[in-house]
Amino acid sequence: MHIDTGRWKGEELGEIISRASQIDNPGRRIAFISEQFLGNAYQESTLIGDEHLPEVLVINLSGFDCFTLLDYVEALRRSDSFARFTAALKEVRYRDGVVSFTTRNHFFTDWIDRNAAFVGDVTEQIGSGKARHVQKILNLKEDGSLFIKGIKPVTRSITYVPADALDETVMRNLRTGDYAGIYSAMQGLDTSHVGIIIRKGDAIFLRHASSAADLRRVLDQDVRRYMAGKSGLIVLRPLKNG
Repeated sequence: MHIDTGRWKGEELGEIISRASQIDNPGRRIAFISEQFLGNAYQESTLIGDEHLPEVLVINLSGFDCFTLLDYVEALRRSDSFARFTAALKEVRYRDGVVSFTTRNHFFTDWIDRNAAFVGDVTEQIGSGKARHVQKILNLKEDGSLFIKGIKPVTRSITYVPADALDETVMRNLRTGDYAGIYSAMQGLDTSHVGIIIRKGDAIFLRHASSAADLRRVLDQDVRRYMAGKSGLIVLRPLKNG
């Protein structure tokens, strides 16, 4: 196991976990936890493991990519201690909690199948009749090669709301703490980016780890502005028993 708790000492992180566990509403709990990471650096390739290198369980709170940020936030949501956080991270990041490269969640929609007891796909619901359904073979490029070597392609039905259908009705259906995937029209991919929906009054933001050259940190950005030019939105909602 590789552990880097970043700017938090063990007792400080334990206090955050303890305070979060007392927040009953799952969305508000996610908002509280993710707020602690605002300003943290964007950092790619923090996980250890590939088709040739054995997988290692990594906890790295110094820097995140968009997906690892969600891993840590969701694992912390399910925890009441650091020991539980470590166990929860295995459950969140890997199928059946088995630490290996092949069982790691490589796609956002992996969460729907592998974390169904804790998150639900509400894209159809929030879409108010505007959602679309497609079938994709994830990890298989148009030329027949793989996006991620060592991972078998999987056929998956995906529901998304087109970006141009994100009207006032759809936006009202979004809740703080929803996990948002930016739908990718590219063959072989489900999403191009992921983040967390945060409502502040009438404003709605995407809290995410941005890789943009002028940002490269965890921050909140207006959802409407961020979605300009994007293909669509997939929304997973945390369940109460998480």
